[in-house]
Amino acid sequence: QVNNVLGFPFIFRGAIDVRATEINEAMKLATVQALAEMAKEPVPEMVCKAYGQDKITFGKDYLIPKPLDPRLITRISPAVAKAAMDSGVAKHPIQDWKAYETDLEKRIGIDQKLMSRTMERARKAPKRVVFAEADNIKVLQAANIAKEEGFCEPILLGPVERIQGIIKEQGLDALKNASIINPLEEREKRIEYGEVFLEKRKRKGITPHDARKAMLGRNYYGAMMVEQGEADALISGMTRDYGSVIKPALQVIGKRNDIERVAGMYILLTKKGPLFFSDTTVNIDPSTPELVDIAAMTADAVRSFDIEPRVAMISFSNFGSARSKESMKVANATELLKVKDPSLKVDGEMQANIALNPELHKELFPFSSIAQEGANTLVFPNLSAGNSAYKLLMEIGGAEAIGPVLIGMKKPVHILQIGSSVRDILNMVAIAVVDAQRF
Repeated sequence: QVNNVLGFPFIFRGAIDVRATEINEAMKLATVQALAEMAKEPVPEMVCKAYGQDKITFGKDYLIPKPLDPRLITRISPAVAKAAMDSGVAKHPIQDWKAYETDLEKRIGIDQKLMSRTMERARKAPKRVVFAEADNIKVLQAANIAKEEGFCEPILLGPVERIQGIIKEQGLDALKNASIINPLEEREKRIEYGEVFLEKRKRKGITPHDARKAMLGRNYYGAMMVEQGEADALISGMTRDYGSVIKPALQVIGKRNDIERVAGMYILLTKKGPLFFSDTTVNIDPSTPELVDIAAMTADAVRSFDIEPRVAMISFSNFGSARSKESMKVANATELLKVKDPSLKVDGEMQANIALNPELHKELFPFSSIAQEGANTLVFPNLSAGNSAYKLLMEIGGAEAIGPVLIGMKKPVHILQIGSSVRDILNMVAIAVVDAQRF
Protein backbone atom coordinates (compact mmCIF):
# COMPACT_ATOMS: atom_id res chain seq x y z
CA GLN A 1 0.00 0.00 0.00
CA VAL A 2 2.86 2.40 0.69
CA ASN A 3 4.24 1.66 -2.78
CA ASN A 4 0.97 1.77 -4.70
CA VAL A 5 -0.99 4.50 -2.94
CA LEU A 6 1.30 6.69 -0.86
CA GLY A 7 4.46 6.48 -2.92
CA PHE A 8 4.04 5.54 -6.56
CA PRO A 9 2.05 8.57 -7.88
CA PHE A 10 4.09 11.20 -6.09
CA ILE A 11 7.50 9.64 -6.70
CA PHE A 12 6.85 9.72 -10.42
CA ARG A 13 5.38 13.24 -10.22
CA GLY A 14 8.60 14.55 -8.66
CA ALA A 15 10.80 12.52 -11.02
CA ILE A 16 8.98 13.71 -14.15
CA ASP A 17 9.00 17.35 -13.03
CA VAL A 18 12.82 17.42 -12.90
CA ARG A 19 13.18 15.05 -15.91
CA ALA A 20 15.03 12.50 -13.77
CA THR A 21 16.95 9.86 -15.74
CA GLU A 22 16.22 7.17 -13.13
CA ILE A 23 14.49 6.42 -9.83
CA ASN A 24 17.38 5.89 -7.41
CA GLU A 25 17.72 4.96 -3.76
CA ALA A 26 18.07 8.59 -2.69
CA MET A 27 14.69 9.41 -4.18
CA LYS A 28 13.03 6.42 -2.52
CA LEU A 29 14.61 7.29 0.83
CA ALA A 30 13.38 10.87 0.45
CA THR A 31 9.86 9.50 0.01
CA VAL A 32 10.13 7.43 3.17
CA GLN A 33 11.45 10.38 5.16
CA ALA A 34 8.67 12.69 3.92
CA LEU A 35 6.03 10.10 4.88
CA ALA A 36 7.58 9.64 8.32
CA GLU A 37 7.59 13.38 9.01
CA MET A 38 3.99 13.77 7.80
CA ALA A 39 2.76 10.97 10.05
CA LYS A 40 3.81 12.85 13.18
CA GLU A 41 2.23 16.16 12.20
CA PRO A 42 -1.37 17.23 13.05
CA VAL A 43 -3.75 15.58 10.59
CA PRO A 44 -5.93 17.98 8.52
CA GLU A 45 -9.57 18.20 9.50
CA MET A 46 -10.72 17.11 6.03
CA VAL A 47 -8.78 13.85 6.37
CA CYS A 48 -10.31 13.09 9.77
CA LYS A 49 -13.79 13.69 8.33
CA ALA A 50 -13.07 11.47 5.35
CA TYR A 51 -12.33 8.57 7.71
CA GLY A 52 -15.20 9.35 10.10
CA GLN A 53 -12.97 10.30 13.04
CA ASP A 54 -12.83 13.40 15.23
CA LYS A 55 -9.05 13.32 15.34
CA ILE A 56 -6.19 11.18 14.12
CA THR A 57 -2.83 11.23 15.87
CA PHE A 58 0.41 9.31 15.47
CA GLY A 59 0.38 6.01 17.38
CA LYS A 60 -0.44 2.31 17.11
CA ASP A 61 -3.55 3.03 14.98
CA TYR A 62 -1.91 5.58 12.72
CA LEU A 63 1.65 4.88 11.60
CA ILE A 64 1.61 6.25 8.05
CA PRO A 65 -0.39 9.06 6.38
CA LYS A 66 -3.84 8.30 5.00
CA PRO A 67 -4.16 7.89 1.21
CA LEU A 68 -6.70 10.75 1.01
CA ASP A 69 -4.36 13.27 2.65
CA PRO A 70 -4.01 16.19 0.16
CA ARG A 71 -0.57 17.03 1.57
CA LEU A 72 1.01 13.95 -0.01
CA ILE A 73 1.66 15.56 -3.39
CA THR A 74 3.17 18.73 -1.90
CA ARG A 75 5.43 16.79 0.50
CA ILE A 76 6.61 13.73 -1.41
CA SER A 77 7.00 15.14 -4.93
CA PRO A 78 9.24 18.07 -3.87
CA ALA A 79 11.29 15.71 -1.65
CA VAL A 80 11.79 13.34 -4.58
CA ALA A 81 12.61 16.18 -6.96
CA LYS A 82 15.20 17.59 -4.56
CA ALA A 83 16.76 14.17 -4.00
CA ALA A 84 17.02 13.70 -7.76
CA MET A 85 18.76 17.05 -8.06
CA ASP A 86 21.13 16.36 -5.15
CA SER A 87 22.03 12.92 -6.54
CA GLY A 88 22.74 14.28 -10.01
CA VAL A 89 19.99 12.57 -12.03
CA ALA A 90 17.80 15.66 -12.65
CA LYS A 91 18.01 17.13 -16.16
CA HIS A 92 15.64 20.04 -15.40
CA PRO A 93 16.36 21.38 -11.85
CA ILE A 94 13.66 23.35 -10.06
CA GLN A 95 14.61 26.97 -9.29
CA ASP A 96 11.50 28.32 -7.54
CA TRP A 97 10.23 25.84 -4.94
CA LYS A 98 7.29 28.02 -3.86
CA ALA A 99 6.05 28.23 -7.43
CA TYR A 100 6.50 24.47 -7.80
CA GLU A 101 4.41 23.80 -4.69
CA THR A 102 1.67 26.12 -5.97
CA ASP A 103 1.69 24.26 -9.29
CA LEU A 104 1.30 20.95 -7.45
CA GLU A 105 -1.65 22.32 -5.53
CA LYS A 106 -3.32 23.36 -8.77
CA ARG A 107 -2.96 19.81 -10.07
CA ILE A 108 -5.32 18.64 -7.33
CA GLY A 109 -7.70 21.55 -7.80
CA ILE A 110 -6.47 23.83 -5.02
CA ASP A 111 -5.98 27.30 -6.50
CA GLN A 112 -4.19 28.92 -3.62
CA LYS A 113 -2.20 31.42 -5.65
CA LEU A 114 -3.84 34.43 -4.03
CA MET A 115 -3.60 33.03 -0.50
CA SER A 116 -0.06 31.72 -1.02
CA ARG A 117 0.97 35.22 -2.00
CA THR A 118 -0.86 36.64 1.01
CA MET A 119 0.88 34.21 3.37
CA GLU A 120 4.23 35.06 1.81
CA ARG A 121 3.59 38.74 2.52
CA ALA A 122 2.52 37.90 6.06
CA ARG A 123 5.82 36.09 6.70
CA LYS A 124 7.79 39.22 5.87
CA ALA A 125 6.39 41.10 8.88
CA PRO A 126 4.67 38.76 11.40
CA LYS A 127 2.10 40.27 13.76
CA ARG A 128 0.56 39.49 17.14
CA VAL A 129 -2.86 37.96 16.59
CA VAL A 130 -5.38 37.46 19.40
CA PHE A 131 -7.47 34.30 19.11
CA ALA A 132 -10.57 34.92 21.22
CA GLU A 133 -11.73 31.28 21.07
CA ALA A 134 -8.47 29.53 21.80
CA ASP A 135 -10.16 26.65 23.65
CA ASN A 136 -11.43 25.43 20.26
CA ILE A 137 -9.34 22.68 18.66
CA LYS A 138 -9.62 24.01 15.11
CA VAL A 139 -8.62 27.50 16.20
CA LEU A 140 -5.56 26.13 17.99
CA GLN A 141 -4.59 23.97 15.01
CA ALA A 142 -4.76 27.03 12.74
CA ALA A 143 -2.78 29.12 15.24
CA ASN A 144 -0.17 26.37 15.40
CA ILE A 145 0.25 26.31 11.61
CA ALA A 146 0.40 30.11 11.46
CA LYS A 147 3.16 30.08 14.07
CA GLU A 148 5.04 27.30 12.25
CA GLU A 149 4.72 29.19 8.98
CA GLY A 150 6.25 32.24 10.64
CA PHE A 151 3.57 34.85 9.99
CA CYS A 152 1.84 35.07 13.33
CA GLU A 153 2.66 35.36 17.03
CA PRO A 154 -0.48 33.88 18.62
CA ILE A 155 -2.06 35.26 21.79
CA LEU A 156 -4.54 32.71 23.10
CA LEU A 157 -7.59 33.73 25.14
CA GLY A 158 -9.48 31.26 27.31
CA PRO A 159 -9.10 28.80 30.20
CA VAL A 160 -5.35 28.28 30.57
CA GLU A 161 -5.39 24.63 31.69
CA ARG A 162 -7.86 23.58 29.00
CA ILE A 163 -5.86 25.28 26.27
CA GLN A 164 -2.61 23.77 27.51
CA GLY A 165 -4.29 20.37 27.57
CA ILE A 166 -5.44 20.66 23.95
CA ILE A 167 -1.97 21.81 22.88
CA LYS A 168 -0.41 18.75 24.49
CA GLU A 169 -3.08 16.31 23.32
CA GLN A 170 -2.96 17.52 19.70
CA GLY A 171 0.82 17.78 19.56
CA LEU A 172 0.74 21.47 18.70
CA ASP A 173 4.40 22.01 19.49
CA ALA A 174 4.61 25.52 18.01
CA LEU A 175 2.20 26.76 20.71
CA LYS A 176 4.06 25.35 23.71
CA ASN A 177 5.42 28.77 24.68
CA ALA A 178 2.54 30.86 23.34
CA SER A 179 0.98 33.55 25.53
CA ILE A 180 -2.25 32.23 27.10
CA ILE A 181 -4.55 34.68 28.87
CA ASN A 182 -7.79 34.03 30.73
CA PRO A 183 -9.60 37.38 31.05
CA LEU A 184 -11.48 36.03 34.09
CA GLU A 185 -8.16 35.87 35.97
CA GLU A 186 -6.86 39.30 34.88
CA ARG A 187 -8.63 41.59 37.39
CA GLU A 188 -6.22 44.54 37.20
CA LYS A 189 -6.12 44.50 33.43
CA ARG A 190 -9.92 44.27 33.27
CA ILE A 191 -10.20 47.35 35.47
CA GLU A 192 -7.70 49.21 33.26
CA TYR A 193 -9.53 48.20 30.09
CA GLY A 194 -12.89 48.98 31.67
CA GLU A 195 -11.83 52.58 32.35
CA VAL A 196 -10.75 53.01 28.73
CA PHE A 197 -14.03 51.51 27.53
CA LEU A 198 -16.05 53.74 29.85
CA GLU A 199 -14.36 56.83 28.44
CA LYS A 200 -15.32 55.72 24.94
CA ARG A 201 -18.95 54.89 25.76
CA LYS A 202 -19.86 57.06 28.74
CA ARG A 203 -22.35 59.10 26.72
CA LYS A 204 -23.76 56.03 25.03
CA GLY A 205 -25.47 54.41 28.00
CA ILE A 206 -22.52 52.55 29.55
CA THR A 207 -22.03 52.71 33.34
CA PRO A 208 -18.73 52.02 35.15
CA HIS A 209 -20.09 48.65 36.24
CA ASP A 210 -21.13 47.77 32.68
CA ALA A 211 -17.73 48.77 31.32
CA ARG A 212 -15.83 46.55 33.78
CA LYS A 213 -18.26 43.67 33.28
CA ALA A 214 -17.88 43.81 29.48
CA MET A 215 -14.17 43.04 29.82
CA LEU A 216 -15.04 39.60 31.17
CA GLY A 217 -15.99 38.70 27.61
CA ARG A 218 -13.15 37.50 25.43
CA ASN A 219 -14.31 39.48 22.38
CA TYR A 220 -14.30 42.73 24.36
CA TYR A 221 -11.01 41.87 26.05
CA GLY A 222 -9.36 40.86 22.77
CA ALA A 223 -10.63 43.97 20.97
CA MET A 224 -9.25 46.13 23.78
CA MET A 225 -5.85 44.44 23.46
CA VAL A 226 -5.78 45.50 19.82
CA GLU A 227 -7.05 49.00 20.63
CA GLN A 228 -4.37 49.47 23.30
CA GLY A 229 -1.57 48.28 21.04
CA GLU A 230 -0.95 45.08 23.00
CA ALA A 231 -1.88 43.03 19.94
CA ASP A 232 -2.14 43.76 16.23
CA ALA A 233 -5.29 41.91 15.13
CA LEU A 234 -8.24 39.95 16.50
CA ILE A 235 -9.71 36.71 15.15
CA SER A 236 -13.05 35.46 16.49
CA GLY A 237 -16.46 34.09 15.47
CA MET A 238 -15.80 30.36 15.26
CA THR A 239 -18.37 29.58 17.95
CA ARG A 240 -20.32 32.85 18.18
CA ASP A 241 -22.82 34.56 15.92
CA TYR A 242 -21.57 37.46 13.79
CA GLY A 243 -23.27 40.16 15.85
CA SER A 244 -21.69 39.08 19.13
CA VAL A 245 -18.25 39.65 17.62
CA ILE A 246 -18.79 42.74 15.50
CA LYS A 247 -20.55 44.67 18.29
CA PRO A 248 -17.55 44.60 20.70
CA ALA A 249 -15.20 45.39 17.82
CA LEU A 250 -17.22 48.45 16.78
CA GLN A 251 -17.68 49.68 20.35
CA VAL A 252 -14.03 49.25 21.34
CA ILE A 253 -12.09 49.89 18.11
CA GLY A 254 -14.64 51.47 15.80
CA LYS A 255 -14.81 52.29 12.11
CA ARG A 256 -12.52 54.57 10.16
CA ASN A 257 -13.35 58.26 10.49
CA ASP A 258 -13.79 58.78 6.74
CA ILE A 259 -16.65 56.29 6.29
CA GLU A 260 -20.21 55.88 7.50
CA ARG A 261 -20.27 52.10 7.92
CA VAL A 262 -18.01 49.05 7.88
CA ALA A 263 -18.73 46.27 5.39
CA GLY A 264 -18.12 42.57 4.84
CA MET A 265 -16.33 41.17 1.77
CA TYR A 266 -15.98 37.58 0.60
CA ILE A 267 -13.21 36.34 -1.67
CA LEU A 268 -14.38 33.55 -3.97
CA LEU A 269 -11.73 31.39 -5.61
CA THR A 270 -13.22 30.31 -8.95
CA LYS A 271 -12.03 28.81 -12.22
CA LYS A 272 -12.00 32.35 -13.61
CA GLY A 273 -9.74 33.52 -10.81
CA PRO A 274 -10.56 35.32 -7.54
CA LEU A 275 -13.78 37.32 -7.31
CA PHE A 276 -14.54 39.84 -4.57
CA PHE A 277 -18.14 40.21 -3.34
CA SER A 278 -19.39 43.03 -1.09
CA ASP A 279 -21.38 43.71 1.06
CA THR A 280 -22.24 40.17 2.08
CA THR A 281 -22.49 40.31 5.86
CA VAL A 282 -23.18 43.73 7.41
CA ASN A 283 -25.40 46.33 5.71
CA ILE A 284 -28.99 45.25 5.11
CA ASP A 285 -30.09 48.07 2.79
CA PRO A 286 -27.35 50.68 2.31
CA SER A 287 -28.19 54.19 1.10
CA THR A 288 -26.55 55.69 -1.97
CA PRO A 289 -23.71 57.37 0.02
CA GLU A 290 -23.19 54.17 2.01
CA LEU A 291 -23.03 52.15 -1.21
CA VAL A 292 -20.33 54.53 -2.45
CA ASP A 293 -18.35 53.96 0.76
CA ILE A 294 -18.78 50.19 0.50
CA ALA A 295 -17.56 50.14 -3.11
CA ALA A 296 -14.57 52.38 -2.36
CA MET A 297 -13.56 50.32 0.68
CA THR A 298 -13.91 47.11 -1.27
CA ALA A 299 -11.73 48.46 -4.08
CA ASP A 300 -9.05 49.40 -1.53
CA ALA A 301 -9.24 45.91 -0.03
CA VAL A 302 -8.82 44.32 -3.47
CA ARG A 303 -5.78 46.50 -4.13
CA SER A 304 -4.26 45.23 -0.88
CA PHE A 305 -4.01 41.81 -2.58
CA ASP A 306 -2.02 43.43 -5.44
CA ILE A 307 -5.00 43.07 -7.77
CA GLU A 308 -6.48 45.93 -9.78
CA PRO A 309 -10.21 46.14 -8.97
CA ARG A 310 -12.71 46.17 -11.82
CA VAL A 311 -15.93 47.02 -10.03
CA ALA A 312 -19.43 46.13 -11.21
CA MET A 313 -22.31 47.77 -9.34
CA ILE A 314 -24.91 45.01 -9.39
CA SER A 315 -28.66 45.35 -9.94
CA PHE A 316 -31.49 43.61 -11.80
CA SER A 317 -31.25 46.41 -14.38
CA ASN A 318 -28.65 47.10 -17.09
CA PHE A 319 -27.72 50.78 -17.52
CA GLY A 320 -31.25 52.12 -17.09
CA SER A 321 -33.16 49.25 -18.71
CA ALA A 322 -35.54 49.12 -15.74
CA ARG A 323 -36.25 52.08 -13.49
CA SER A 324 -36.89 51.55 -9.81
CA LYS A 325 -35.81 53.04 -6.50
CA GLU A 326 -33.16 50.33 -6.11
CA SER A 327 -31.73 50.47 -9.64
CA MET A 328 -31.54 54.27 -9.43
CA LYS A 329 -29.72 53.98 -6.10
CA VAL A 330 -27.09 51.78 -7.73
CA ALA A 331 -26.82 54.02 -10.82
CA ASN A 332 -26.42 57.15 -8.68
CA ALA A 333 -23.82 55.44 -6.48
CA THR A 334 -21.86 54.51 -9.61
CA GLU A 335 -21.73 58.12 -10.82
CA LEU A 336 -20.69 59.41 -7.40
CA LEU A 337 -17.99 56.76 -7.19
CA LYS A 338 -16.56 57.82 -10.55
CA VAL A 339 -16.27 61.38 -9.23
CA LYS A 340 -14.79 60.24 -5.92
CA ASP A 341 -12.13 58.05 -7.55
CA PRO A 342 -11.67 58.80 -11.28
CA SER A 343 -8.87 56.21 -11.54
CA LEU A 344 -11.16 53.36 -10.45
CA LYS A 345 -12.52 51.05 -13.14
CA VAL A 346 -16.20 50.92 -12.20
CA ASP A 347 -19.51 50.78 -14.02
CA GLY A 348 -23.17 49.98 -13.49
CA GLU A 349 -25.89 49.42 -12.76
CA MET A 350 -25.66 45.97 -14.36
CA GLN A 351 -26.78 42.39 -13.95
CA ALA A 352 -24.36 39.84 -12.51
CA ASN A 353 -24.10 37.75 -15.70
CA ILE A 354 -23.14 40.84 -17.71
CA ALA A 355 -20.51 41.70 -15.12
CA LEU A 356 -18.86 38.28 -15.33
CA ASN A 357 -19.20 37.60 -19.07
CA PRO A 358 -16.87 39.93 -21.03
CA GLU A 359 -18.02 38.63 -24.43
CA LEU A 360 -21.66 39.38 -23.68
CA HIS A 361 -20.68 42.62 -21.97
CA LYS A 362 -18.75 43.85 -25.04
CA GLU A 363 -21.49 42.80 -27.42
CA LEU A 364 -24.35 44.49 -25.59
CA PHE A 365 -22.68 47.37 -23.77
CA PRO A 366 -19.36 48.17 -25.50
CA PHE A 367 -19.30 51.65 -23.91
CA SER A 368 -18.84 50.19 -20.43
CA SER A 369 -15.46 50.89 -18.84
CA ILE A 370 -15.10 47.28 -17.64
CA ALA A 371 -16.51 45.53 -20.72
CA GLN A 372 -13.10 44.57 -22.12
CA GLU A 373 -11.95 42.40 -19.22
CA GLY A 374 -15.09 41.92 -17.17
CA ALA A 375 -15.48 42.52 -13.47
CA ASN A 376 -13.53 40.93 -10.64
CA THR A 377 -15.31 42.91 -7.91
CA LEU A 378 -19.08 42.87 -7.45
CA VAL A 379 -20.84 45.34 -5.15
CA PHE A 380 -24.43 44.36 -4.37
CA PRO A 381 -27.37 46.70 -3.72
CA ASN A 382 -28.34 45.03 -0.45
CA LEU A 383 -27.37 42.30 1.98
CA SER A 384 -29.90 39.79 0.68
CA ALA A 385 -28.44 39.90 -2.83
CA GLY A 386 -24.80 39.75 -1.76
CA ASN A 387 -25.25 37.03 0.84
CA SER A 388 -27.32 34.85 -1.50
CA ALA A 389 -24.92 35.29 -4.42
CA TYR A 390 -21.78 34.09 -2.65
CA LYS A 391 -23.57 31.14 -1.03
CA LEU A 392 -25.01 30.01 -4.37
CA LEU A 393 -21.55 30.13 -5.95
CA MET A 394 -20.17 28.04 -3.10
CA GLU A 395 -22.87 25.39 -3.21
CA ILE A 396 -23.58 25.12 -6.93
CA GLY A 397 -20.59 26.71 -8.60
CA GLY A 398 -17.97 24.94 -6.48
CA ALA A 399 -16.19 28.15 -5.52
CA GLU A 400 -14.07 28.26 -2.37
CA ALA A 401 -15.04 31.18 -0.14
CA ILE A 402 -12.58 33.08 2.04
CA GLY A 403 -14.08 35.46 4.54
CA PRO A 404 -15.91 37.39 5.60
CA VAL A 405 -13.19 40.04 5.48
CA LEU A 406 -14.33 42.95 7.64
CA ILE A 407 -13.37 46.21 5.92
CA GLY A 408 -13.50 49.76 7.23
CA MET A 409 -12.27 49.15 10.79
CA LYS A 410 -9.66 51.42 12.39
CA LYS A 411 -7.65 48.33 13.34
CA PRO A 412 -7.82 44.73 12.07
CA VAL A 413 -10.66 42.55 13.32
CA HIS A 414 -11.74 39.56 11.26
CA ILE A 415 -14.77 37.42 11.97
CA LEU A 416 -14.93 33.73 11.15
CA GLN A 417 -17.95 31.82 9.98
CA ILE A 418 -19.39 29.49 12.60
CA GLY A 419 -17.92 26.06 11.93
CA SER A 420 -14.98 27.30 9.82
CA SER A 421 -12.39 24.70 8.83
CA VAL A 422 -8.76 24.94 9.92
CA ARG A 423 -7.86 26.11 6.43
CA ASP A 424 -10.56 28.81 6.55
CA ILE A 425 -9.18 30.08 9.85
CA LEU A 426 -5.59 30.03 8.60
CA ASN A 427 -6.58 32.06 5.54
CA MET A 428 -8.23 34.67 7.76
CA VAL A 429 -5.17 34.85 10.01
CA ALA A 430 -2.95 35.56 6.99
CA ILE A 431 -5.35 38.27 5.80
CA ALA A 432 -5.44 39.77 9.31
CA VAL A 433 -1.62 39.91 9.44
CA VAL A 434 -1.35 41.60 6.02
CA ASP A 435 -4.14 43.95 7.09
CA ALA A 436 -2.20 44.80 10.28
CA GLN A 437 0.93 45.54 8.24
CA ARG A 438 -0.91 48.52 6.74
CA PHE A 439 -1.48 50.23 10.11
